Amino acid sequence: MGIKITGKRNGTDVFLWLAARIFLLLCAVVWLFPFYWGITGSFKTEQAWFAIPPQLFPHDMSFHNYVELFGKTKMDRWFLNSLVVSLGTMTLVCALSCMAGYAFAKLEFRGRNAIFYFMISMMMLPKYVLLVPLFRLIRDLGWFDTYMGLIVPEAAVPFGIFLIRQFMAGIPKELMESARLDGCNEWSAFWRIVIPLSAPAIAALAIFEFVKSWNDYVWQLIIISSDAMKTMPLGVAGLQQENMVQYGKMLAGATLSALPMILVFIAFQKFFTRGITVGAVKG
Repeated sequence: MGIKITGKRNGTDVFLWLAARIFLLLCAVVWLFPFYWGITGSFKTEQAWFAIPPQLFPHDMSFHNYVELFGKTKMDRWFLNSLVVSLGTMTLVCALSCMAGYAFAKLEFRGRNAIFYFMISMMMLPKYVLLVPLFRLIRDLGWFDTYMGLIVPEAAVPFGIFLIRQFMAGIPKELMESARLDGCNEWSAFWRIVIPLSAPAIAALAIFEFVKSWNDYVWQLIIISSDAMKTMPLGVAGLQQENMVQYGKMLAGATLSALPMILVFIAFQKFFTRGITVGAVKG
């Protein structure tokens, strides 16, 4: 004979539940409002920007800002540059982080822990300390104002190696031993077993690196000199004229700049939550 247990909420529980939902809804509205204002603002005319009271929704929606953006600037080229740099950086970082993370997690060699902890300590070093030596190195290599100069310096990421290593360390050793008994060499075990099992961590790292590279401004400002090599952040920032801020065009560029990041997150979102919790629970 089974016993069915039912719980009933009293008035206080219902009030707290409702209050929590209302509070979270208000937080979501406050957080999303800047995005809403930016997207709707990209369809406003310059006159509508200075209307009083402000137009929460454009009365006369217009694609004029987008037409001007593609007609009078190199927006298509800037978008392509950002896509090439972000995808290239993301791919290179993920590839190197996976190989280094596998070495630190599964291979036995002298000084493994010392090298790993030394590499992790580099995460405390501010990026801006490296700007001058990196600039001189890129100049000597002849990579100034090129894709190589934008992608290669971002390839070695201690955080990426740390993230992948922590995830791969949780893969059972018995699984690796079974693969070797079945005839897998080190590369086959890495490619056929470890990489598929590490998909959540790799996806999280891919999102982090794509967004970071897409939004990068300082390094790209230092390396890029020609208008044709500008990326989206530099191009959109350049829309601000000396005596007038073109709000509509800048928001149109910002809206276009945000689309790839949203699409990348949607593509990897099923792995994202699991990937960012790597190392949070042990046992």
